[in-house]
Amino acid sequence: MSQRINYFQQSPELVKKMLDLNNAIQNCAIEESIRHLVEIRASQINGCAFCLDMHIKQARIFGERELRIYHLSAWRESTLFSPRERACLAWTDVLTRLPEGGVPEEIYERVRTQLSEKELSDLSFVVMSINAWNRINIGFTMVPGSHDKAFGLDKAGLE
Repeated sequence: MSQRINYFQQSPELVKKMLDLNNAIQNCAIEESIRHLVEIRASQINGCAFCLDMHIKQARIFGERELRIYHLSAWRESTLFSPRERACLAWTDVLTRLPEGGVPEEIYERVRTQLSEKELSDLSFVVMSINAWNRINIGFTMVPGSHDKAFGLDKAGLE
């Protein structure tokens, strides 16, 4: 495989804007524990090894239980997630794999029973952001774990 370009070096002003969005998301209405689950789940769906590696390590540092991380790929069948978490994961799945015809009303209504308007709007930005990161990191084949020290992910103890 050929060496791909470094998008951080080629588009620093745009990377900065994405990082600004990430920083804003840190203060959104969606709690950090759910943001970690959403980032892992979208990265699973998209097959982004770099982001999956990063967000699993972040979740572990934050204190997320290993078994819940293992269950994310089967969250619908798992009993380890609260109704609120399940709603957020359903929204993540549908926005990550947009169905033809858009988001089904049934999913929207189910999610609205668990989230306020503000929370649903903020969650949509969380999903949008991780999907953007997944796409660029897949496109330029970022190597999982290659930025662990820079991002403080070596503290996860997952090597």
